[in-house]
Amino acid sequence: MLERLNPATVHQPPGYSHITISPAGRLAHLAGQCPLALDGTVVGEAGDFDAQTDQVIANCLAVLAAAGAEPADVVRSVIYVVSADSAQLAAVWDRLNASELAPAFTTASTLLGVAALGFRGQLVEVDLTAALP
Repeated sequence: MLERLNPATVHQPPGYSHITISPAGRLAHLAGQCPLALDGTVVGEAGDFDAQTDQVIANCLAVLAAAGAEPADVVRSVIYVVSADSAQLAAVWDRLNASELAPAFTTASTLLGVAALGFRGQLVEVDLTAALP
């Protein structure tokens, strides 16, 4: 079982935990999941953060399942969003946390605004590490 800690000596985080401790065992380090459809194309119209976030969620759920894990097994997440607008970063965060993938973001999580990601037109990417049951 994962242990989540928030020391009283640092600020209380909005939904995630500062520290996630997993029992000894195997970890699955998943590649950053991009908003790519099965045919390898970036989904959504230009600037469609919602469509891209939804595809990233679907891809994360698929790779977690292939590893034998569930969102609740995630011990670390990093979310990349192509934007300097904190409201846009928060909107992606909120959409992730309203999805089936939400338990993944209760552990140690980092949300970053970045200048660019690997695929032309890509706006969102999620990188996960899961403790295998």
